[in-house]
Formats: sequence, structure tokens, C-alpha cells
Amino acid sequence: MAVDRLLAVVPVSDLDAAVPWYERLFGRAPDNRPMPTLAEWRVTGNGWVQVHVDADRAGRSLLNLAVDDLPTHLAELRARDLVADDPQTVTKGVQLASVTDPDGNVVTLIGDFRVEY
Repeated sequence: MAVDRLLAVVPVSDLDAAVPWYERLFGRAPDNRPMPTLAEWRVTGNGWVQVHVDADRAGRSLLNLAVDDLPTHLAELRARDLVADDPQTVTKGVQLASVTDPDGNVVTLIGDFRVEY
């Protein structure tokens, strides 16, 4: 299977409350609003985060974002009034810090992420 794009869907109960939160997370407005129940941010060349109204599933998703400089990104989040957990170091020196959206969906920033097989 050849995958051309990756679309990660985060279900929320109220898009009007979620969009401003995700704007603070990504530091910008959505790249696309294709329908009244969906906002999209392009986060990599072909990787998108879709915030979609689905009240039955809201608050149960996990979104992991590998970032290039975890301390800098955490400082940027604090400057935009989003507070993440203190970073935790896990195996191979990888660091994790999580922040929770208004519905309870958990977004984890991963620093020093290296894929080794």
C-alpha cells in the first residue's frame, strides 16, 4: 500500500471552542475549513491534523507530534496560554510533554524522536 497523505482526526464536541485552542497549539489559523464541522492544519508536507465534530468520540483521542526542539515549543505554548506537563524522559533519551484540549483529547509533543530499527 502506498500512502500519499496522512490525516489524523481529533474528534471534538464543539468546533467553535476547539478551533481557537488548536490555533494556539499550532500558532496559526486552520489551513482549510472544507465544511462547517471540520478544521484542518497542515503540519508536515503531507500530514494533516483534522479537528472534527463528533461528540460521541470527543475527548478520547491521542495525538503525538514529533518536534525538532521540545523546550522551544513548550515555551511557545506557554506564551500562547497553553500549559503542557513537565517533560518526561523515556527510553533512548526521548522526551514527552502533553497538553490537553478542551474536550480532554491529549496532544503529546515528542522531542529527540529517533526511529531506529
